[in-house]
Amino acid sequence: MGALFDLTLMGQTRRSCQDAIGAIFLAINKKAKYVLDADIAKCFDRINHEQLLRKLNTYPTLRKQILAWLKAGVMDGKELFPTSEGTPQGGVISPLLANIALHGMENEINKLADTFDMKRPDGTQLSKRDKRQSVSLIRYADDFVILHEDITIVQRCQEFISEWLKDMGLELKPSKTRLAHTLEEYNQEKPGFDFLGFNIRQFKAGKYTSGKVRGKLLGFKTIITPSKKSQKRHYKKVAETIEKHKGKSPAILIRNLNPIIRGWCNYFSTVVSQKVFERLWHLTVWKLIKWGTKRHRNKGRKFIVSKYFQKIGDNNWVFATKQEGKNPMRLLQHSDTTISRYVKVKDDASPCNGDLIYWSTRMGKHPEMPKRTALLLKKQKGKCAQCGLFFKEGDVIELDHIIPKSKGGKNEYKNWQLLHRHCHDEKTRNDGSIDRKLSHKPIRIPENYRWENDLLVT
Repeated sequence: MGALFDLTLMGQTRRSCQDAIGAIFLAINKKAKYVLDADIAKCFDRINHEQLLRKLNTYPTLRKQILAWLKAGVMDGKELFPTSEGTPQGGVISPLLANIALHGMENEINKLADTFDMKRPDGTQLSKRDKRQSVSLIRYADDFVILHEDITIVQRCQEFISEWLKDMGLELKPSKTRLAHTLEEYNQEKPGFDFLGFNIRQFKAGKYTSGKVRGKLLGFKTIITPSKKSQKRHYKKVAETIEKHKGKSPAILIRNLNPIIRGWCNYFSTVVSQKVFERLWHLTVWKLIKWGTKRHRNKGRKFIVSKYFQKIGDNNWVFATKQEGKNPMRLLQHSDTTISRYVKVKDDASPCNGDLIYWSTRMGKHPEMPKRTALLLKKQKGKCAQCGLFFKEGDVIELDHIIPKSKGGKNEYKNWQLLHRHCHDEKTRNDGSIDRKLSHKPIRIPENYRWENDLLVT
């Protein structure tokens, strides 16, 4: 069932929120656009069951089972609340069913784009392909945005989506749906928008910081950061956790805080987050000092800092336990998180399409690929270590020892590399290891020789 409804970012295996943000960045990084930032009102609660089952179009046994799930209701204590519409909130299958309900939105917008009057500077109409590519719809679960440089196009898409949702018993939520522009203020709406916890906005920039297209200055730069709501929500959770453990030991506090900080920072580690991380860590330090003063009410701040904070390396503000002869348990710092660019999954890539090389290179693992080969593909970024070309589907990939075993090389991970078969043959021929594999030394023919009566004469 999941494979049939595999077109949106949430429904596709190995897709994530970062893929949705990556798609938005690619849509606006070269051109400022208007945006419909939409949210569906009570999406999980209002889905029409009959329309959902009709769209699912499955065989009777599965249809009956899904209808039973939809009607299962919610048990609160000993009281049962039946479900007459929508999907059970928090259920394992609810996101999939909601995704099925919204399936087809992208195709309908593409069909609508074909009818738009879009012209080139010379007055000729754009092709259907160019029209479809100019309208960007990025959806994750029940949150979606529509992007285009013409506000009338965005407004027509909004009207169309509002009508299209009615068939499923859904509607756009006015309080959370807004029209804005990525660079300029529009209709008293501030530039930019929030999506999946990120803030996406463009800022005017000079020649040294502006984005460029083919060497031409754009006059703006696209910046994606954690949204202010996400920052406040995260700090509130950190502060509540510290407050909740005011009577606990530092080790217990660290054990409870680390997963919160690690998870949040990893989620935003692919965008411009360094300054945000530093600010949040600064606020966390002050909260920890306050936590310490409540434990030692008659002591000053200097005592609290010296008791609970240590100098490790060049960092003077490491909140850690003091353990003699052992590595201290330390609190993760937001600002220590490495910012790394996220590589968006290819639009047409799916683990189900048999592209083992792509997914092994990306993930470092695949159920149909030997673990050793998958790890090396990821390490080598999908390239042959000999010729530097990318491995392609159908290539014969062989494991090679960088230092041949016949010359003392060990059979271990750091001495392994992947090569094309023909590259492997070439390396083996040139590194001299082929001679060691022979049971006898090859006959060396002297430089000066001649043949006489089928005999070699020197």
